[in-house]
Amino acid sequence: MNTLVLGGSVFVGRRLVSLLVSAGHHVAVLNRGVTAVEFPDGVERLTADRTDVASLRAALAGRDWDVVFDVSGFVMAAGGSDIDGLLDLLEGHVGAYVFVSSVMAYDQALNGWFPWTEDLPTNTDGPTSYGGFKAMSEASMLARHARTGFPVTIVRPAAIYGPDNNIYDMEAPMFLRLLQHRPIIVPNQGLVATSYGHVDDLCSAMVHLSQHPEAFGEVVNVTGNGITSGRYVEELARIVGEDPDVVHVTDEQFASAGRVFGHLFSVRHHAVLDTAKATRLGVVPSFDFVGGHEQTYEWFRDRGFHELTEPLVDHTWNATWDFEAEAALAQRVRGS
Repeated sequence: MNTLVLGGSVFVGRRLVSLLVSAGHHVAVLNRGVTAVEFPDGVERLTADRTDVASLRAALAGRDWDVVFDVSGFVMAAGGSDIDGLLDLLEGHVGAYVFVSSVMAYDQALNGWFPWTEDLPTNTDGPTSYGGFKAMSEASMLARHARTGFPVTIVRPAAIYGPDNNIYDMEAPMFLRLLQHRPIIVPNQGLVATSYGHVDDLCSAMVHLSQHPEAFGEVVNVTGNGITSGRYVEELARIVGEDPDVVHVTDEQFASAGRVFGHLFSVRHHAVLDTAKATRLGVVPSFDFVGGHEQTYEWFRDRGFHELTEPLVDHTWNATWDFEAEAALAQRVRGS
């Protein structure tokens, strides 16, 4: 296949590029060229600013693609967007277009409603928010499909984990808390439920769906197991081989603590996605929650991250950790 990846520098895009190259496909990557990254041999690099249609036109004019994989939507939420302008350039020049959306494209007022199916209401926060932008992008793409048959498939993952994860308040600091015997702050009695999916399963699902026309014009939840935050800690502790030092915080303590734990433990992510449609379309994950995190922990140690002494920070997501703040909160809770 002749494929184009919009994004491709970090995490999902990076893993997707490697998957496509290993399968023998031609891969071109289009991004702003800001993030330094080494791609596999043979990957074509195109430079353009997605917020500038003229820039996109210069890079894409006259090109045809079997599949376009769009994994760079977050950049546009911050910089303004012209989804229709991009689709105008690709109309008639692409066999399939796969857009990576998010669980945040759902109306977040649905917290506590289980499970979330693809037909539920979407986010109305507008284009300046992450979820609002994803929802607006979805609406534009689906409207175009209805109008012209544009071959779009929208995938909605929930919490993506795995090798190369650049959202640094998920599994990486949890592995370190366990290894370093640090307190683990758990709000909401450990009952917040979230769907977790391995990054490589997401990438494989995207490639699979791009080859199935019955997925065109569809929104598809693509994720793995749904578990509670309490169970999350228990399972990762078993993988690491350490007993967790769990500190439960009350609602009052939670409200005054600030952000001193992973964002997935907050009530905002109290959701589990229904994946029946993905199953009907032939999507078969390779990893369950435990197996996927075992593989991720092996990668984590191979990279030497188990010896980290300073927090990692990604400036796209502004996600990191603060073990000192967590320890201070744990001390206040235990002393109260």
